[in-house]
Amino acid sequence: MEVKISAIILTLNEDKNIKRCISSVVGIADDIVVVDSFSTDKTEEICISMGVRFVKHKFEGYIEQKNWALTQSMYPVVLSLDADEALSDELRNSILEVKHCWDADGYSFNRLTSYCGKWIHHCGWYPDKKLRLWEVKKGVWGGTNPHDMVIMEPGVHIKTLNGDLMHYTFYTISEHIIQVNRFSEIKAKAKLAKGRKTNMGAILVNPLFKFVKSYFIRGGFRDGRHGFYVCSISAFSTFLTYAKLFELQREARNGK
Repeated sequence: MEVKISAIILTLNEDKNIKRCISSVVGIADDIVVVDSFSTDKTEEICISMGVRFVKHKFEGYIEQKNWALTQSMYPVVLSLDADEALSDELRNSILEVKHCWDADGYSFNRLTSYCGKWIHHCGWYPDKKLRLWEVKKGVWGGTNPHDMVIMEPGVHIKTLNGDLMHYTFYTISEHIIQVNRFSEIKAKAKLAKGRKTNMGAILVNPLFKFVKSYFIRGGFRDGRHGFYVCSISAFSTFLTYAKLFELQREARNGK
């Protein structure tokens, strides 16, 4: 059975990435829609010039935004991408094959991340399997912000495709630090909302464990200095998350 696919791409000031992302799904998707959170750069201009649908929607959370974006799909199968992602040639071919012979409810594939110009194959970053191609009526976005995932209904059949989803993440260490600061606050608030608690011991031990696990156990050292950067900043992210959670707990106890 041949299916039609709507590619859904989320953006916010992605003028350095969006052209590559859109180009990678041309010829695969029968409909391409960009859901934008009111970018102030040239994102809209680039998208319009490439002939895609461009829809603006206020950002209210990663999961919330992605679920709203699903409502913009024209077709029963969606391919969901972030603007800093693109399909490899092998993955494009794999998707074209299943497009003409759809025999599952959804398809997952590995994501390979480029960090400051270096492809990261360890650190727990690869293989980073993602479910991004599925029948929209059988799955929605869930998880905990900012780490969202597609949650499929019980009993579905998922297959894995060959090829990588290329993730062009941080171009500089400074960009990574900025995101870590923002994401750690989101994660701390999410933990507090779920009733999670922490203490000074956890603030000390968890970052250390994170570094040991990602750098030594998961082979981050194999990625050279970039692997060291990734593992160190990941440990710092863990520290910030638990430190901020600790402060939020204190504020809650003090009635602030």
